[in-house]
Amino acid sequence: MAGARALLRHCPLLVPQDRHGTAYEGFVTAQGKDFHIRILLPADFQLKNARQEKCSWRLKKILHGYQHILKQRLHSCPDLVSFMVELKTVLEIALKNTQDLHIPRPPEYYSCLVRDLETLGWNKVAYVDTGLTTVKLKAEDSCGRQHLITLKLNAKFPTEPPDCLVDFPIPFAVSWMPQNSLIDIYNQFLAALESLKEFWDALDEIDGKTWVLEPENPTRSATTRRIAIGSNASVNIEVDPRHPNMLPECYFLGADHAVNPLRAKLNNNMHLWDPEVSLLQNLRELLEIDFPSRAVLEKSDFAKDCGICYAYRLDGSVPDQVCDDPRCGQPFHQACLYEWLQGLPTSRQSFNVIFGECPYCNK
Repeated sequence: MAGARALLRHCPLLVPQDRHGTAYEGFVTAQGKDFHIRILLPADFQLKNARQEKCSWRLKKILHGYQHILKQRLHSCPDLVSFMVELKTVLEIALKNTQDLHIPRPPEYYSCLVRDLETLGWNKVAYVDTGLTTVKLKAEDSCGRQHLITLKLNAKFPTEPPDCLVDFPIPFAVSWMPQNSLIDIYNQFLAALESLKEFWDALDEIDGKTWVLEPENPTRSATTRRIAIGSNASVNIEVDPRHPNMLPECYFLGADHAVNPLRAKLNNNMHLWDPEVSLLQNLRELLEIDFPSRAVLEKSDFAKDCGICYAYRLDGSVPDQVCDDPRCGQPFHQACLYEWLQGLPTSRQSFNVIFGECPYCNK
């Protein structure tokens, strides 16, 4: 109820289209203008699996260059209200930049921009648009990872700072004064890269030494990893970018007989967590396991297709529900299983959990 009130307060023109609260349609308002939008949520209400089904052509045109940042926000927002607030913020920026395109730039705008780029070095410039309003700068951190920062300059530059878009797991706030230049932003960008070094080191080790089921192609802003443990089990970890060496949030997925012992080991060994040791090594020692390695096993050894739709990926999601019977262990997509169980006359529902027979073994 509180979420509904918050959504009504922030987006009074966006209304639910079904009693489950999985489809919303209406308008998002920015700078006094209304834009049509429709958002579909999956049955588990996980925003990372949500999709924007349709919107007005004006909204598509305005947000054309902001799809990456919107996808990043969609994955990191805990609920629909948070995402709509983020969407309105991005839309405000996009509208301002769209309006700025039609404002003639004074001569000092171009002279300052060219001077800054020459001082910075053209070898650090990855892209400049023909209107000299968007600049992408590249940088390499101390571990050799490549990064980009996109600068959207408005007509009041250098009096006002450009909007900065980065692939970071935390907000990137620029400190700016009228006498500052792009060199100052670039130096702040480099400092932010170094502050995230331990976070990216930890996740790079996990990506390289384990089988990561989700996300399939993680961005630098992604803070979660779903790591395969066996054919019937995986663990989803949420790493704090500011404290990457601390115990992450862990959520086990799989059959009870496979994941319950792992939960017990994590709870019993939690006091053994050592911040001086790598995240992956700590997980190995606390769970008392060796994670499946890319060098030893094939993905097919533990990545099984859904027993209902017979596909591995469904709208970007992999099977995350498993039959608890040790003799069965068939995995399913949550959306597929939910729809299947809803159609069974013998299933029952308690709050947001539905119970019924396994489509494979009838347990």
